[in-house]
Amino acid sequence: MRRFVAPCVLVGGLVCGCHTSREVSPAQQARKDAVLVTKQPAAYASHTFDPLAPPADMPPLGAGETAECDANFLARSSVRGQPRRTDATHATITVTQVMVTLQLQINVWLPTEATPVVADHEEGHRQIAEYYYQTADKLVERIAGSYIGKRVEVNGTDVDAETNKVLLQVATEITNEYTRAINSNPTQLLYDSITDHARNGVVAKDAVDHAIKNAAVEATQPTPNPGN
Repeated sequence: MRRFVAPCVLVGGLVCGCHTSREVSPAQQARKDAVLVTKQPAAYASHTFDPLAPPADMPPLGAGETAECDANFLARSSVRGQPRRTDATHATITVTQVMVTLQLQINVWLPTEATPVVADHEEGHRQIAEYYYQTADKLVERIAGSYIGKRVEVNGTDVDAETNKVLLQVATEITNEYTRAINSNPTQLLYDSITDHARNGVVAKDAVDHAIKNAAVEATQPTPNPGN
């Protein structure tokens, strides 16, 4: 199983102000629409392929792999800010709104002669990805919410252009934080370890349940010292 994360960042429009724009208090930034998250339904597609002639759009199989599940957690972020100019070349930008669109794209690739066991195994990878996506909106709300009210100093001969750069940087930070936090790889790897990649007869559903419950715990356990 592979997991590809392809974050996409879109800079938001600038809420323009004048030299006398008043400060925006943290309380004002806490309004309900400060963070807007759109979570699109998970998109799923299953494909079959000839192992001797895999299609060009199929990611290459790893060593020993006969099938694969690609789960892509996508995020498109935009940020709005309130500027307060101090002079012609300096301003303070206060982040007032973050908008994020989330998407999960899953593609399962099965060989034409795939057994039900192999198909069930890849379905398990899909279930793990969808489990993480269930709470993706809450996760990104917490991340984006921490940026509301954040102030960033801007300076340059073209303050508007520099402001757009800053907003893009903030949007990128939010997307990257989400990408790191939504990481399902430890659970996927544990699932493969439990099932030996569908080769040891362990029921996929049982392995999924165990991996979801225990991935965080097993990832923090110390590695035994071979010399002991």
